[in-house]
Amino acid sequence: MPYITEERRMIQEQAREFTLNEVLPVANKLDPEKGDIPMDLRDKMAELGYFGILIPEQYGGLGLGCFEYCLVTEELSRGWMSVASLIARGNLLIGSHMMSEEQRAKYLPRMAKGEFLGAFSMSEPNAGSDISNISCRARKDGTGYLISGNKYWCTFADGADFLIIIARTSDAPPGKRHMGLSMFFVEKKRGTLPKGVSGAPIPKIGYFGWKTYELAFDNFRVEASDMIGEEGHAFYYATSGLETARAHTAARAIGLAQGALDDSIRYAGERRQFERPISDFQAIRFKIAEMATQIEAARQLNYFVCEQIDTGQRCDKEASMSKLFASEMAERVCSDGLQIHGGAGYTTLHAVERHWRDARLTKIFEGTSEIQKRIISDRLLGRGRN
Repeated sequence: MPYITEERRMIQEQAREFTLNEVLPVANKLDPEKGDIPMDLRDKMAELGYFGILIPEQYGGLGLGCFEYCLVTEELSRGWMSVASLIARGNLLIGSHMMSEEQRAKYLPRMAKGEFLGAFSMSEPNAGSDISNISCRARKDGTGYLISGNKYWCTFADGADFLIIIARTSDAPPGKRHMGLSMFFVEKKRGTLPKGVSGAPIPKIGYFGWKTYELAFDNFRVEASDMIGEEGHAFYYATSGLETARAHTAARAIGLAQGALDDSIRYAGERRQFERPISDFQAIRFKIAEMATQIEAARQLNYFVCEQIDTGQRCDKEASMSKLFASEMAERVCSDGLQIHGGAGYTTLHAVERHWRDARLTKIFEGTSEIQKRIISDRLLGRGRN
């Protein structure tokens, strides 16, 4: 069975047209200014159902799979990776699959409509790839908990309608540092941080369109009913959806690379040197051929991973391979694209510099390239001692 069915092709083409007409013009204007994704663009994405691709139909979503999710993601990322990332704030954000039925009925329909989007607060200054090193504490207090500690890399903390927070509710037993972490779902007013939480945007070199925060929790109160799942099991909830998250990141990386390739082909045909377009020169032609080949290889690997996810097959190794290969590829391809543009590529007048900056991030978030290599090697060789 071919990966791209007629239905999927229609979804892909719709997303491509939307990106060209709606996303790219906004990105080209606002990214150089470090402006935020406008609300009217979010509303248009909501009308197309992009925030509910993975949400079941019974809750108002489209009820589609990881494959369709990644098809849309890749196309959006060709325009602006931040927009491709925004749809994850509604599509069953990590941890939401462990909600109670009451929580799902209350929140998922609003998430599917793009009316109720979230931010994920897990990373800390000393806990990035090592989730088990989280030190932010949630201390029992009457019918709830008081959360104190610092969080880092919380993108969309101000614009979100809710926060998903991971904090330590009990000390970990010896040799089991991942135990004792709990997950909380907290509603908040859009555009502000809740009382008991302060923060400031982190100065980034890319991923513009929204702000990424450092947060400080000072006896921030949550109720016991705000907890997702069982107390002490957040590590498992946070890691159980990583295959989809990594396929999503691979799709973002592939979209960035495709955007750089598209722009490079166009620029090579327009730019003239020595009385002919630079697309006539073998050096440029071979570079473009290599770029296209690397992109398609990454795309086909990610298609395979998406099919495995959607058919319920275990694919943690393959998802790590896809994320690793796509992100490393994207940085190379976007760098080559910038090289084809020459000095023009090193200005904000061309989107290729945006793709290049954002591609670098794909090697870091959702598990660094080094973490992916560790996962892959552990599956192939058994867990090492280091």
